[in-house]
Amino acid sequence: MKPLPLKEAPPGGHASSTDEGADTDAGVGAGEGAFADAGHWTPALSRSVMLRHDRVRGTDLLLMPERVVVLRGGAGAILRLCDGRREVAAIVAELAERFPGASVATEVPEFLGRMREEGWIR
Repeated sequence: MKPLPLKEAPPGGHASSTDEGADTDAGVGAGEGAFADAGHWTPALSRSVMLRHDRVRGTDLLLMPERVVVLRGGAGAILRLCDGRREVAAIVAELAERFPGASVATEVPEFLGRMREEGWIR
């Protein structure tokens, strides 16, 4: 079985993926559009996606069939809260407590919207 290629995120980037040359940036705060139903949505990882911590690299990864996404910054902390029971508003509130002064109210819904567009969360 051929090992999956990993591509490190550029400085300031939060996630990148590789699958035969396709790159996707899914960083916190990335994305321009507003996410309309953000407050009432209960995000969860898609069925084919697993969140794992890579001890060797000291980073979180999203593992999918034939694709690996390297997460940076607070992306892993956000995705760990996406259990299908918490609404986005509850996730934002919990992260605001953990990280006072961070702009989670705008960045987290945008990040989750981008992750949903990619099909990595539902």
